[in-house]
Amino acid sequence: MRRRDTILLVFIVVLLGLSLSAILPVRSNLLGPDGLTLGLDLRGGSQLLYRADLTKKDPGVTDDQAMASAIEKIRRRIDEFGAAEPTIQKQGADRILVQLPGVQDVTRAIRLIGDTGLLYFLELKQDETGTPVTDERGDYVFQEDPATAIATDGQERELTGRYLRSASPDFDQFGAPIVIFEWNSEGAHLFEQITQRNLQRPLAIAIDEQIISTPIVEAVIATRGQIQGRFTIDEVRDLSNQLNSGALDVPLELIDERDVDATLGADSIERSLIAAGVGLLLLLVFMLVYYRFPGAIACLSLGMYGAILLAIFNVLSSHLTLTLPGIAALILSLGMAVDANVLIFERLKEELRAGRTLQGAVEIGFTRAWSAIRDSNITTLIACLILFWLGGTFGAYMVRGFALTLAIGVAVSMFTAIVVTRTLLRIAVLTKVVTNLRSYGVRS
Repeated sequence: MRRRDTILLVFIVVLLGLSLSAILPVRSNLLGPDGLTLGLDLRGGSQLLYRADLTKKDPGVTDDQAMASAIEKIRRRIDEFGAAEPTIQKQGADRILVQLPGVQDVTRAIRLIGDTGLLYFLELKQDETGTPVTDERGDYVFQEDPATAIATDGQERELTGRYLRSASPDFDQFGAPIVIFEWNSEGAHLFEQITQRNLQRPLAIAIDEQIISTPIVEAVIATRGQIQGRFTIDEVRDLSNQLNSGALDVPLELIDERDVDATLGADSIERSLIAAGVGLLLLLVFMLVYYRFPGAIACLSLGMYGAILLAIFNVLSSHLTLTLPGIAALILSLGMAVDANVLIFERLKEELRAGRTLQGAVEIGFTRAWSAIRDSNITTLIACLILFWLGGTFGAYMVRGFALTLAIGVAVSMFTAIVVTRTLLRIAVLTKVVTNLRSYGVRS
C-alpha cells in the first residue's frame, strides 16, 4: 500500500471518529435542543412582522442605518429574552420579520420587542408662585418635556437612556423587584444637577411616554439610581434588557402575528425521516445489486457522508438552523451523494471491459469521471449561490436555507466520492481483497 493511500486512510478514520463523536450517542432528541437546531416550521413558535415608522427617525441617519440599528437592538433584547435561534430579518424598506422558535409567552415577547425603551425623567409642573400643580384628583402634574441639565460642553441636554452604562434587576429592602441603573460620566453629571434642584420633591421616571415611578428625591444622586414600582420579576428583567439594549431608533408597529403549532413540526420531521429512510434503503440496495463490491464501498462512503453532514450541522448548530426545506435539501443531496460514485463505477466497468488491469481501470476510471463530476457539482453550487442570493434579496429565507443546506451536502458528497471512495477502492485493489471481475459488475 502506497504512503499516500496510508495517509489518506488515517485521515479518513480520524475524520470519521471526530464526526461520530459529535453525534453519538444518538438520542431521540438528536433533532432537538441538544442536537440540530430546528427552525420555526419544525419546532413551532411565533412569527412577528413589524413596520418601522421611518418618519420619526433621527434626521442625521439614513433609513438603512436606522433599520440596521433597530434590528441589532431587537436582536440583543431577544438574546436576553432566551429565545433559541431567533430569525430577525429586514424585509423591504421598512419591515422587520422576527421568528421565535419555541417561544410560549408571545405577549411578553411582543412587549419586549416593540417597546421603544426610551428612559427619561419628568419634573414637577409649577405655577407662577412655584407651587406644584395638581389635577382634579390631587395628584401631581409633571411637565411634558424630559428634564434637562447643562452638559460638560456647556450645552443644555435632556437626560435620557442614551447616557446609561448598565441596568440590572435587583430587590429593595422589602424584597420588591426593582431596576438598578448606572450612568456614564456625562449622565452622572446631568443627573446630579437634576436631583439637586428637585430635593424633597417627586421626580417622575418615564419609559416610552409612560410614567412608571414617581419617587421622592431624598438626596443628590450622581452615578446610580433605581426604578421601583409594582413590578414582577419578569418585568424588571425585561425592563433591564430594554435599557441595556438601548432605545429603538424608530417606533415599531406590529402588523402581523402568526403562531406555528409544534405538532405540525413533529409531523413534518416524522414524515421526512420516513422519506429519508426509504430513499436511503433503495440507494443501498441499488448500489449493492448493480455495482456489487464497488457498491459496498460506495455504501461505506455514503455512511461517512451522513456522519460528516450531521456532525457539521450539530457542531455549527448555533449558526445553522434546520427547516423543512432544509430537510428536503438533505434528502435531495442524499441522492446526489451517490451520483459521483455512479459515474466513477461506470467508467471503471468500461475500462475493465476494454481489457485493462483492475488497478489501471480504477485509476483511469476516476480520472476520466472527474470532469463530469466537477462540472455537475459546480453547476449545482452555482444554482445554490443564486438561490441563496435571491432568498436574501426577496426575504424568502427558507429558500435561502434550502440553498445553504444543499450546497453543504454537495460539497461533502464531492469529498466522500473523490477522497473516501477512491482511497478505499485503491486500497482494496492494491491489497487484492477482491480480484474477481464479476464482483465489479463485469463478466470475465
